[in-house]
Amino acid sequence: MRVLIADDEALVRGGFRVLIDNEPGMIVVGQAADGATAVDLARQTRPDVVLMDIRMPGVDGLRATRQIADDPDLADVHVLILTTFDHDEYVIEALGAGAAGFLIKNTEPRQLLHGIRVVTGGEALLSPGLTRRLIARLTHRTPRLDADALAQLTAREKQVVGLVAHGLSNTDIANALTISHATVKTHVSRAMTKLGARDRAQLVALAYQHRLVEPPDPAP
Repeated sequence: MRVLIADDEALVRGGFRVLIDNEPGMIVVGQAADGATAVDLARQTRPDVVLMDIRMPGVDGLRATRQIADDPDLADVHVLILTTFDHDEYVIEALGAGAAGFLIKNTEPRQLLHGIRVVTGGEALLSPGLTRRLIARLTHRTPRLDADALAQLTAREKQVVGLVAHGLSNTDIANALTISHATVKTHVSRAMTKLGARDRAQLVALAYQHRLVEPPDPAP
């Protein structure tokens, strides 16, 4: 797994590099101290995952994430936001910009490595504790999809989207519905296409925003 690190603190970049390079099957292919450099290096190195800090000089992490997401040549590059700030607005902006995941920097090393694997596989990742607050914020926002877009979903696709929104992986969904892993992937892919979601993170956001699944109890 090829990883690009974007953070304006050299010590942070160095620590992440040691952790990742010592993990079997992972390698750091570049480091950037600002968003503009991160985008340039993403185009040069084509990493599987970009570990992206939010607050960086010049082009910040959110703008850099949007530029990567909007570049069709970087469709296979997944951005994992890694920051000290877990403010809800940052999470919403990051997902809206096209990030595949969001973790706080004080995350345990094993969770960071797990996060890299998850987003490399095309699945969404949110830091523990953020999901319920994110859901609460999104469900009170003005819907961005019209009824025609929502009506395109089949009953099975809605069911699968609901399970995705509750955090189940494709394997979990396949086991729960007694269908094949490939069938789950097909349903997820079709739902993303119909709703205009770039990745699973945006699919989850849309699912709660448009009440395709009821949000969980906001109590911790």
